[in-house]
Amino acid sequence: MIDKNIFKNKKAAYFTLGCKLNFAETSTIGRQLSEHGVRKVLPGEIADICIINTCSVTEPADKKCRQAIRKICKRHPGAFVVAVGCYAQLKPEEASRIEGVDLVLGTKEKGNILEYFKRNRVGVAVSPAKDIRVFTPSCSKGDRTRYFLKVQDGCDYRCSYCAIPFARGRSRNGQIADLVKMADEAGRDGGKEIVLTGVNIGDFGKSTGETFLNLLKALDGVESVDRFRISSIEPNLLTDDILAFVAQSRRFAPHFHIPLQSGCDEVLKLMRRKYDTQLFAAKIHKIKELLPNAFIGTDVIVGTRGETDEYFETGKRFIQSLPVSQLHVFNYSERQGTAALHIDHRVNPQTRQERSRQLQEISGRKTVDFYRSQVGTSRLALFEHTKKGNKMYGFTENYIKVEADYRIALINRLIPVTLSSFNENEMTMSV
Repeated sequence: MIDKNIFKNKKAAYFTLGCKLNFAETSTIGRQLSEHGVRKVLPGEIADICIINTCSVTEPADKKCRQAIRKICKRHPGAFVVAVGCYAQLKPEEASRIEGVDLVLGTKEKGNILEYFKRNRVGVAVSPAKDIRVFTPSCSKGDRTRYFLKVQDGCDYRCSYCAIPFARGRSRNGQIADLVKMADEAGRDGGKEIVLTGVNIGDFGKSTGETFLNLLKALDGVESVDRFRISSIEPNLLTDDILAFVAQSRRFAPHFHIPLQSGCDEVLKLMRRKYDTQLFAAKIHKIKELLPNAFIGTDVIVGTRGETDEYFETGKRFIQSLPVSQLHVFNYSERQGTAALHIDHRVNPQTRQERSRQLQEISGRKTVDFYRSQVGTSRLALFEHTKKGNKMYGFTENYIKVEADYRIALINRLIPVTLSSFNENEMTMSV
């Protein structure tokens, strides 16, 4: 039993960098501390405890973490500062050397953060990735209308460019019954929409003998939640059965995020991806066949080792041919310990930037085309707290950002709307 007196009159500040999975986990840490008497700081207050959940998906992400940690330490002088997350797992000694950091916890350790407070620990506590086996359930709301439910963690894939398996450990997941209970509790707490998050969520079931489709079917029956979204899912794990289920489900949104990474088969092989462009295109066209108004986002990496000019042009043509709605474009970043470092051909930073620019332009055109195709359609929009001037914002089931005149009564409500016009400058639609 932890002595609550160690937290008496303590105030905590929480900072999250990176993915939605991190937001869910930060929320769980905050809830644990709150249950032991620690309150969240108010604006302008100096915290006694700072929890910084870090990201390490790219080298720029590492740099952003270092900058954020330094800034937070200056903003909250004298606070007990704890760094957790992927950067903390992959570069613990580097994180611990940042002035003001008291404790660095790895992926396995952060789930037991209260024990480290109890023992008044400082320094570094990080386990090797091979020892990260425990699944810690998490669900968060944060300051948004949407909740994020962690259903899976870790990854057994070994893509040549990616260090996340070293940071997150092996693939593992929660029990369907437990996750359904958490979703129901979020719904009863006021959550209208829940996003399913994880590192490789399509791999769900590795540690429980269940399947991702089983999970979707169970969640579709949660009456307290109006809408679910599936976050990023690998194309080889997005089965036709899953697509068919989403197309006829009551609660799952017609919104998919499917990482492509490259539109060139030769580069996909160098990346050690588990599909080719033919499979990827088939998945996209199947979605459009079943759900013609679905929003489809995808990730693309430019400038990875081995991506020649010819390979890039091949990939760009393939991407242009796809009926996707948006690209998330990332510049390749060298990660220590990854197999890509053994590939000879390197792309210089200027070329990576130019390739990124070209794909960003393609993404912009595709998003505009998708939005325009939705003018005049009727949707259900979930409005958020965000206010700009006299306008408020929300998202439809197919991830169209909408704006309406601000009315407090609309916050966190699903409202039938007709998409009347498209504001290309703001990338919003009026209702």
